[in-house]
Amino acid sequence: MQAQMPKGTFDILPYGTEEDWQISDIWQFVETALRKISCDYGYREIRTPIYEMTGIFDRGIGETSDIVSKEMFTFQDKGGRSITLRPEGTAAVMRSFIEHNLSNLGTVHKLFYTGPMFRYERPQSGRYRQHHQFGIEAIGNGSPEQDAEVIDLLIEFYHRLGLKNLKVHINTVGDLESRNHFRNALLNYLKPHFAELSEESKIRFEKNPLRILDSKDPKDKEIVKGAPSILHSLTPAAKAHFNAVCRCLEEMKIPFVVDDKIVRGLDYYNKTVFEVMAGELGAQNTIGGGGRFDGLIATLGGPDLPSVGWATGLERVIQVMMAQKVSVPKPCRPKVYFIPMGEEAMSKSLALATQCRHKGIGADIELSGRKMQAAIQNALRAEASYCAIIGSNELAQGKLQLKNLQTREQREIRFEDLVKELSHA
Repeated sequence: MQAQMPKGTFDILPYGTEEDWQISDIWQFVETALRKISCDYGYREIRTPIYEMTGIFDRGIGETSDIVSKEMFTFQDKGGRSITLRPEGTAAVMRSFIEHNLSNLGTVHKLFYTGPMFRYERPQSGRYRQHHQFGIEAIGNGSPEQDAEVIDLLIEFYHRLGLKNLKVHINTVGDLESRNHFRNALLNYLKPHFAELSEESKIRFEKNPLRILDSKDPKDKEIVKGAPSILHSLTPAAKAHFNAVCRCLEEMKIPFVVDDKIVRGLDYYNKTVFEVMAGELGAQNTIGGGGRFDGLIATLGGPDLPSVGWATGLERVIQVMMAQKVSVPKPCRPKVYFIPMGEEAMSKSLALATQCRHKGIGADIELSGRKMQAAIQNALRAEASYCAIIGSNELAQGKLQLKNLQTREQREIRFEDLVKELSHA
């Protein structure tokens, strides 16, 4: 059998060109940035298993969502239990929050997660059956200022990566009373168009008509252009919350567009919803989004706490970085590459490399005994800054030849001075 990865997956490799988004250097840069910004905003990491009991997602995401109805990887374990590979992070985080009684440890909880998610869908640019997300959840604060903070965090994350030309679209899906009022208005509008709707939207018409606004079918999109706006169905409280979020974003100087067709693809959202778009991805141009999901924790059996958060797909983010030709900082490479000429020189090189490594100086060794020119080529491929050449003459003199691989300058350095020399180089 030929060794081959499953459809809808990909490898992240240590080698490639600067234009290749599947290179581990780029991923490490993004992952370092997401951890730094989470710390800067006061968010702490939570890690959950990659699979959960299926009911967590049925109840948390909602049975009418595309994820639950069509995209989950679900199987029975040997005990006959229904298990699902996590398709998104929020429901799993909330399960963990409830199970470990984190609500007893404070009133506000700011959490972030990153890792692989799994959805059975047709692979396309930026969308894979195993993909990676970075997400945050702010639990315990229902204020519009909290909504604005999480939106700012998402935009600042993209800016730190060097992304440009981003568009922020926000909307509100109101509280329960607002949605019930809007649902009736939307159904009345859609009834004369029912026969023209896609088969999927006909099913949504009965189960969750708001999701029709999220349809990607061209005919559906044309029909909903004339649909009533949820902004006209808001209760005073829901309207006040949304207006306050907009004011906060204006004060924070975050440009945005109010888009009353955004409802997001998950059933648990209420009040604020938002998406960030980048033109480089074509029609599927959303790179991140989220919103408020007050009541989700209570639905899963926990305390009734307000929550807001978002997730961003790292594959899509990195592909936009590549399309915009973002300059990624030079990754960590060995500072010195030892080239020993003979067995005694090999022992000395190993000892000196160990000293360097223990002082935080990256070091590698030519262990294969290749000749000088071949070894120097290996040092260049390793992108080392210097090579340290040790032969019988160097051993006798207690010195090595330190060669700058950029300038080609070469000079003698005493063995005992090497660490100090490289520390200041």
